[in-house]
Amino acid sequence: MSIARVKCRVFVDFDGTIAPVDTTDLLLERFAAPAWREIEEEWKAGRIGSRECMVRQIDLVRATPAAMDSFIRTIEIDRGFRSFVDLFRRLGHTLVVVSDGLDRTIRTVLDRNDINVPYFANHLQWRGGDSWRLTFPHARSDCAALSGNCKCSFAEGRPSELNILVGDGHSDFCLAGRADLVLAKSSLLKHCGDAGLPHIAFENFGEATKLLAGWLEERGTAVTDRRSARAVETE
Repeated sequence: MSIARVKCRVFVDFDGTIAPVDTTDLLLERFAAPAWREIEEEWKAGRIGSRECMVRQIDLVRATPAAMDSFIRTIEIDRGFRSFVDLFRRLGHTLVVVSDGLDRTIRTVLDRNDINVPYFANHLQWRGGDSWRLTFPHARSDCAALSGNCKCSFAEGRPSELNILVGDGHSDFCLAGRADLVLAKSSLLKHCGDAGLPHIAFENFGEATKLLAGWLEERGTAVTDRRSARAVETE
């Protein structure tokens, strides 16, 4: 049974997953006033949602577009991500990046690495001079996490396809609850274990590629066996 026969939507987080670090924090450390850290602590304490947190932090950023993009182009990604994308696309699966981070960062980093995949993230808008604002094209008023990008919404529809999540952090918790499998690390790994969600631990995309391919091979065989059994019952 080929793993291409089981159709999936693979949702991949960006910060801490494709990029090994939180790229928004890198930008804030480089370009924002020090008060961004106090806002971060409010979010960590649960006093504000990620949407409010990021709006207030981005208001503190001072950088020209040229300086911003030049810095973003220094950000590295997991070296195995390109092979991960190539394999699962070749097998006919849908792969998208879903992030509660910044679209400008994702676009610039992926372009620099010549990786063309759809992505959904918060919109970083230049206001002129060296100031910026954040907007939320994928926000939902009913988002439990008060995230700028409500990742849960991407798992809706297409019941015939399996939902796979690859991620690492708090913004992935909701989507993890709707996934058939989570490839998890960091705080997402602990969350999946505590919540009893189907998951596999991973460290990098080289490992993730092998783990997911193996899981799909087993899953595809199981799907075939069930279909064969139903066919026999109807004869």
